[in-house]
Amino acid sequence: MAFKQSLMENKSIKLQAEAADWRTAIKLGTDMLVASGAVEAGYYDAIINCIKTMGPYIIIAPNFAMPHARPEDGVNRTAFALVTLKTPVLFDDEPEPVDVLVTLAGSTSDEHMAGLMEVIQILEDEASETGVNLAPLRLCRTENDVYQAIDNALN
Repeated sequence: MAFKQSLMENKSIKLQAEAADWRTAIKLGTDMLVASGAVEAGYYDAIINCIKTMGPYIIIAPNFAMPHARPEDGVNRTAFALVTLKTPVLFDDEPEPVDVLVTLAGSTSDEHMAGLMEVIQILEDEASETGVNLAPLRLCRTENDVYQAIDNALN
């Protein structure tokens, strides 16, 4: 499942959202995927429980998190959700705040790889100290802005 295609089909983009804490930020993404039928409501709880057990494994770059759990934790089909936050949130014991989240629901280990590769292409920036450039997504204010940012990164 391609990233852009998934965002369009699942209507799973929320830009400049407000979240009181990291749990609320994650819920914004999972709620869109629950509404689309891609995941069951328990998927959110599975992500939270994994973070409580393993720590914030979902933070994969400074300011960027990819909330996800196992396919058997309530994934009905592979899907992605994008959330950007107006104000970054801190995860417990993590010094870097997060303001861009891409929620991933992978129905199998391989099914979501095409979408993941697109996300990497969009965010990759070899010139950056961290190797990641979140500006293309942070600057988006409409769904069409997101689609254009994806197209620009992939062309």
